[in-house]
Amino acid sequence: MKKILVLLLLIGVNQGTLAKQFEILPKPQKVSEHVYAWIGPHGGPNVKNKGYRMNMAFVVGGKSIAVIESGYYPAMANEMIEHIRAISPLPIKYVINSNSQPDRFLGNDAFRKIGAEIITSEKEAKRMEENANNYAMMLEMRMKFKQKDIKLPEKPTRVLTKNTNLDLGGGVTLDIHLYKAAHTPQPLITHITSDNVVHAGDILYSGRILGIVEGGNIKQWIKSYEYLKNFKDAKFVPGHGEPAVLSAFEKSTYQYLVLLDSHMTKMVSEEKGLQEAIKRLDQSKFSYLENYKDLAGRNAHRAYLEAELAAFD
Repeated sequence: MKKILVLLLLIGVNQGTLAKQFEILPKPQKVSEHVYAWIGPHGGPNVKNKGYRMNMAFVVGGKSIAVIESGYYPAMANEMIEHIRAISPLPIKYVINSNSQPDRFLGNDAFRKIGAEIITSEKEAKRMEENANNYAMMLEMRMKFKQKDIKLPEKPTRVLTKNTNLDLGGGVTLDIHLYKAAHTPQPLITHITSDNVVHAGDILYSGRILGIVEGGNIKQWIKSYEYLKNFKDAKFVPGHGEPAVLSAFEKSTYQYLVLLDSHMTKMVSEEKGLQEAIKRLDQSKFSYLENYKDLAGRNAHRAYLEAELAAFD
């Protein structure tokens, strides 16, 4: 019976009712006067956590609402909508996909159906399209869904190539910044100016170790972190971890990236091979972070390949 429920959720049959029964998400927490967020647990997506393990947010203005991240699949997105409706009846006008990881945009069509404009950057939109089928396979394996029952979302309706402002009414505005690559090629940074809250997405991690994935760039990620210093005294909502001031992410994000970059750049310059470079890398001071055993080795591997590629650019 549970398996049938899951399949029905995915194909959109009576999604609103079934999402309530599925109980995917907790109630969102209030971050500031106009900003609410779901602060996900750590760990990878699986049947037990129903794919909820990331942070998502929404901003309530005087006339409309903007959502940041649309969730991992349509039933999760529909449950987001239900929670938002319990807080405000205003129309959900915008959905911002901060990056092209599957948990950030696979719920897009649920919001599209209620009239929301879907926004992301040019490079993230391209990566979404290139990786859509692989993401569907991942969803199938991790969540025990059937690939034939997964309908991939349509393309975003607005693709940004420059910084953009959104007005939600009542003095609530969002400044969307495009800077450099980080976890992914061109993530969006959303500054809720009225509240001085910055949704930084996967530029920031705390509590769990960050992941180096294909399409990102460690050197640019370091610069993206430094760019966040422009938002003075802001509260930051990370992709994973609790909202906090920027200094709270100094060790878990910035120092870890600098370690990977400096060590692997040095190894490549000394013409050390991959295995020797990984063996010489001491990541132990970050072993307190959740998912360390799962990701430390892979991160080291990818960091070496990036440093090697940079050396031949």
